Amino acid sequence: MIGTLGIKAARVAMAVAIFAVWEMLSRTGIVNPRLLPSASDTIVTLTDLLGRSSVRSDILVTGAEVLTAFVIAVPIGALIGVLIAENRYFAEVAKPLLFFAFSIPKSIFLPMFILVFGVGFAQKVGFGFFSTIFIVIMSTTTAVESVKVEHLTVARSYGATPIQTAFRVYLPSMLPVLLEALRISMIFNLTGVILAEMYASRDGIGHQIATWGENFQMKQLLAGVIMIAAIAITFNELVRWVETRCSHWRT
Repeated sequence: MIGTLGIKAARVAMAVAIFAVWEMLSRTGIVNPRLLPSASDTIVTLTDLLGRSSVRSDILVTGAEVLTAFVIAVPIGALIGVLIAENRYFAEVAKPLLFFAFSIPKSIFLPMFILVFGVGFAQKVGFGFFSTIFIVIMSTTTAVESVKVEHLTVARSYGATPIQTAFRVYLPSMLPVLLEALRISMIFNLTGVILAEMYASRDGIGHQIATWGENFQMKQLLAGVIMIAAIAITFNELVRWVETRCSHWRT
């Protein structure tokens, strides 16, 4: 308990220290305030932005795109990952292609999504899906391969059906690994959607951030960055909490 509280306190202290240094750099003129507005001014701007209906609407648009891409990518990626882990022939064929695709920066494919889907909801969801699915596939493959053969042997020797084996052997063994992978996948997903909105979009918080940057509105730009970071951290901590609840399933 003390260790957990100590870690949380250290995180809070680190965040406070970062904001304090940020404030000092701007207030003392070490960094030009026009390039780096103070932390306090940025927080005030963030509060003002969250009070605007247009910004709240853009947040909802981005949230819908991120959630849609995530909901589509996770089950499809997990299914492909299971097939790769369970089928040796399919694994020999797919793994080299998978590693090749994963190593390529996804941003170079963004113009293709714009040409195929146009500028709209489908384009951003599609690119978010594309940015996410490879990490889901690789994580699922690793999770399936981590299941101990001894556990499968015991379950089958007692006459467990495939469904029982899936829910009582595979799932408990894989879940902690999969939850950790979900946290990473959401980062890829959120990054993909925001990038698509910044590149070509008519709405969404990424579009707003790109507009603020082009117009040199640094307070709004930094406030938008904090906004995105807060959303990512919230999801990350939520999944981390679920992960700790499932930690007794680690084998």
